[in-house]
Order: sequence, then structure tokens, then C-alpha cells
Amino acid sequence: MKIIGILIGAVIAASSLPAAAAPPDAPGCHVGTYQLADRSIVDIGNAPGGKLRWRTIDGRSGLLTPGAGGRWRSTLGWTDKVDGNDVTFGACDTATIGVRGVTGRRIDFEQRDADFTSGDTTLKGRLILPRGGGKVPVVVLVHGSEHDSARDFYALQRLFPAVGVGAFVYDKRGTGASGGTYTQDYLVLAEDAIAAVREARRLAGDRAGRIGYQAGSQGGWVAPLAAKIEPVDFVIVSFGLAVSPLDEEREAIAEGVRLGGFGPDAMAKAAAFADASIAIMTSNFTAGFDQLEAARARYKDEPWFRAVRGDVTHIFLETPEAELRKRGPALFAGIPLHHDPMPILRNLAVPQLWALAADDLDAPSGETSRRLRRLIDDGRPISLAVFPKTEHGIYEYELAPNGERLSTRQPEAYFRMMADFIRHGRIDGRYPPATVSLAKGR
Repeated sequence: MKIIGILIGAVIAASSLPAAAAPPDAPGCHVGTYQLADRSIVDIGNAPGGKLRWRTIDGRSGLLTPGAGGRWRSTLGWTDKVDGNDVTFGACDTATIGVRGVTGRRIDFEQRDADFTSGDTTLKGRLILPRGGGKVPVVVLVHGSEHDSARDFYALQRLFPAVGVGAFVYDKRGTGASGGTYTQDYLVLAEDAIAAVREARRLAGDRAGRIGYQAGSQGGWVAPLAAKIEPVDFVIVSFGLAVSPLDEEREAIAEGVRLGGFGPDAMAKAAAFADASIAIMTSNFTAGFDQLEAARARYKDEPWFRAVRGDVTHIFLETPEAELRKRGPALFAGIPLHHDPMPILRNLAVPQLWALAADDLDAPSGETSRRLRRLIDDGRPISLAVFPKTEHGIYEYELAPNGERLSTRQPEAYFRMMADFIRHGRIDGRYPPATVSLAKGR
């Protein structure tokens, strides 16, 4: 359900499943961004299991499943509701599409693929530019903690060029076609991001204008660090955090219990689960399991127990100890659990845009919002937008009968806001329904 970025805990859940693979060649030939006869733009991207996903610049999306007569059936967002936005494609060599009776053709971008190195590792990257000869801003897309290939699954690599912004996408080390070993070491990943900026600038040549980062989820710790080491023109952090990974777990458990309708007493008791999970992680999965079981035994009959989630705790509660001991060290390899991003943010002169989800259960935004607003008051070049009724990924959602959140779309203004910031290094504050705090002097 989370597309652009998945935080550290979700990696454990994904580890028991095979990594998502690119769809077969036939569906894959339709991947691209199309302009329809009514001048609207729709992107078609890969989705697991031989399916496709459509997206629009205003945040709408749907899953496409192949059906009879060459028609692809669309369901709303990440729900199973049929939405009527069925799609047809021409033959692969025609690059044509039909959406609800409106025809269109794939936009012809300028694409440059390249291998580049970071340290002793070779990474696979791709620069996509709008056609033309003039300078364009370029955004380098920085990963969250996902294991999938960004080149295969990131739609932003095409949506930004569709509005005149170049995009550089690369497979994170240990994922996709890139070499190296998967890691969550923020410094190593920051060095990879710096190498990606250099490669994007080299590939763009004379067309390179402003250049910077767009980073989702875990990338919100990586991109500011990279920009502090080697400055860029801008940094966008989407659904990231200005607290440590350990504080994230404490906040996530408290927020889940609060949103479950329980008060401070229940939240204080639920902290026992955060303490146990932190003990597991800080011991590199060699201790803390007895502490977790003791908390479960003590509180499993409490009405608030069902609301205990956290970013990783719910996974720890659902996964056998032996599997956690086996998989955990590799999946959390290198992660700096005590990383404090605030010294970097206090001293980072690069203009930043932070976009947060008000109802984020994976990366609760409350303390991060408070810290960022204090930095704005102190004159740091940060603008903040908090989108109401959205969850991790800046996704609007509805509740299933069992209480599960089902993502439906992204807010209409979210992509437009990012594109404005990339072009100009600032936003104007008019991105409803977001609550926006502007950098001073902007």
C-alpha cells in the first residue's frame, strides 16, 4: 500500500515474501507517461504480479488488472473497488492508450542510462529529461528502506519530466541491478546519493539547471546528511522524520494507542512494548525477546493491546523469535538506531521542503512537525506542509470494516507543491488542504 517509501520496520514484514518482480514483457512495454487528447497526463507504471498502475499529476491512482478483450480493469487506489477507469493499449510498437474513451500517446522523453560508482560499488542509474535543448531543474530520487528496484517501480521518474523537470533514479545498493550489499547505514547511503547527483549532473551536461533531492521515508534521514556533506540546490523530504529511529518506535506505539481511542495511562503501559523492541534492535537481535513476551503476557487482555502497532513492534509480535534472530541482523544491517538528525538540520543551509502526513502510523509526524517549526522560527530555510487525513506516503485513506486503512489517492496539491519547490526553491503556501509553514523571507 506504500508506494514512494517504506520505513525500517516494514522490511521485516517484506522479508518473508519474495521480492516484487517486474511484470512480464508484454505489460511492461506499456510503461510510460501518456498525454491524452484532452491534454491530461496519465502515467502507467509497473505493479507486482503482472499488473500495472495508473497515476495522474493530481494524485489519483488505480491498479490495472488484465481482463477480456485487451481491456485492463481498474480499481480505486489500493482498494478493491472498481472505479470505471478501465484502460486499453495499442500494440507495443504504437505507444498508444485509451482511458474511458479518450485516446493518447506516450510522451517521448530523453533517457540516458548509466552505471556509476560509489566507493567500490557500481550502481545502476537513469536520467530522464523532457525533450528540448534548454536547461531544466533535475531531481535525484532517494530511496526509503524498500528492497525493490526504483528504476522499475518509481513513477516520479516520469511524472516530473512530464511537467518539465528532469529526474534521476537509481537502484539502491543491493537492490535491482545495482551491486553491493543492502544496507541501512545512512552515511553509506548518503555517499551513494552524492554519487548519484554527480552522475545526474554529468549526464545532463549543459541542460542541468537546479539540482537536488526528493527523498521518501527513511530517505529523510539520508538526503539532509548528503546535502550537508556536499550541498545541492534543494532537498525535499516526504513523510520523513526529525527524530531518531528509536524515538520513532516510541512515538509510533504511543500514536497507535492514542488513535485507538485510549488515554495517557494506556499509552504509558504500551511503552513496555517499545522498550522491548528497542532492546531487541540494539542487541542486534540477540536479546529482548523475553522482555517482549513478558509485556505480551502482562497486557494481552487489556483492551488497548489490539492498538499496539509501532513501526516494527507489531511485526516482532507476529514473527517467531527464531525467524527474527535469523533475519533481523541482515535486514537492519548498519542502521544507526541512535541517529539524531537535529544537528544536521540546525546547520543545513540548503532550502528544504518537508511534506508530512498528519495520521502517519509508521512515522508519526507530531514531534517532527514541532521540531521543524522551531527550526523555521529560528530562521532555518525550511518550509513545512502537513496534509490532514493522510497516512505514510502522503496517501488519503478510507477504513475497511476491520479497521484497516486502504489508501485511495494522494492529495491534489502534493505533486504540484514538490514541482514548484524544485523549480523555484520555495512554495507560496497555497496547497490546500495542507497546513503550510513557510521559511522566513519566503
